[in-house]
Amino acid sequence: SVDVALIDSGVVPVNGLTWPGKVVNGPDLSFESQSDEFRYMDTFGHGTHMAGIIAGRDDDASIDDNQAFLGVAPDSRIVSVKVAGHDGATDVSQVIAAIDWVVQHRNDDGMNIRVLNLSFGTDSQQPYELDPLAYAVEQAWKAGIVVVVAAGNDGNDAELRNPASNPFVIAVGATNSGTTRPRIKSVMDFSNCGTVMRHVDVVAPGESIASLAALGSSAHDENPSSFVGDRYLLGSGTSQSAAFISGAAALILDKSPEATPDQVKDLLMSEASKLKRQSVLCTGAGLPNLAHVHDWVRKRGLPRTHQPEWASNGLGSLELARGSDHVELDGVLLEGEQDIFGQPWDAQTWAEASAAGTSWSGGDWNGTSWSGTSWSGTSWSGLSWSGTSWSGLSWSGLSWSGLSWSDKSWSGTSWSGLSWSGTSWSGTSWSGRSWSGLRWD
Repeated sequence: SVDVALIDSGVVPVNGLTWPGKVVNGPDLSFESQSDEFRYMDTFGHGTHMAGIIAGRDDDASIDDNQAFLGVAPDSRIVSVKVAGHDGATDVSQVIAAIDWVVQHRNDDGMNIRVLNLSFGTDSQQPYELDPLAYAVEQAWKAGIVVVVAAGNDGNDAELRNPASNPFVIAVGATNSGTTRPRIKSVMDFSNCGTVMRHVDVVAPGESIASLAALGSSAHDENPSSFVGDRYLLGSGTSQSAAFISGAAALILDKSPEATPDQVKDLLMSEASKLKRQSVLCTGAGLPNLAHVHDWVRKRGLPRTHQPEWASNGLGSLELARGSDHVELDGVLLEGEQDIFGQPWDAQTWAEASAAGTSWSGGDWNGTSWSGTSWSGTSWSGLSWSGTSWSGLSWSGLSWSGLSWSDKSWSGTSWSGLSWSGTSWSGTSWSGRSWSGLRWD
């Protein structure tokens, strides 16, 4: 089977994601990683919604097949790497560390990570050829992992967010859902389109998509009008669109495991249905048609293709990669060439290690211990996970502000000596920006 790495806000074991072997937990690299209550858990609600779209499968055998919840690739497994907490706060350094971990551990302990879903993006202030985040996803691509990235939710006139700006990966825009008339035929107003030089590759539905809700998460508790029954939540954005395409890529690789990322991208684009009277910048090749993909491969085999793009070198600025998206602690932004632990960023050293697959050493990355050697390596059993039983109760009674980080020995923006033991960090720009889920409706 195909494993899909989901770098997001974690996943919780709700029905639809508790099928035996459905989810494996990678490291928790988020600001909640040392909280026993919240470690690995999706306190935000975004990751669970994505996981349901990609690979959900109800585990109640009594449910009629026509009523059961199924994701796009229900036989696939999710490898969850948590980087964001209850407010969506995460730094580019955390996302890069997560991508490196996925690449380095893609075949560990029986895993088979062939797809990476990243519904995240920044308004980087440098070309993709220099950007470290763009470089990280390119290394994943070269390692045989199909990287699917949300285009962003800044509007049709906006450039693609980073790392969707890297032409190697699959950049996904959002269309209307087609669940009611009219059919799928238009691009959503919020969907980034890009430029003549780099625009959306394909599109998928991203309007009011019903998927699994993480009960008690921020998305769930703050958007009661978005509930569908007692287990679903509606979400709109290029995040949801990217999840559809990640599932589609997993289906292709399940049938053709020898396919390279370039071949998967070629199949998705060449066998897509164009949207009439829509800009090619906003739609790319159009809406992928998996039936056509299957017929193509059955009759002709895999296409011979290779993307002749300029490679990234990753030697640019970590701060410029953040763009305007920063996390803050007690009103101080994390800025400059340093990661969340205040460790200096040496682009040359990191880029060489990332390409060689040696950037992680045990639980150390960029000279600091991030997660020890602890990642579960095993799937959930029933409804218990890592010693925590998921009850679906709201976390609203818990005091987020009481979970302050310890050993905050820093001055100004030096950010040195920070210890991971709480959640007092905040993201300064969540609303439809760095995480490409525009709204819950």
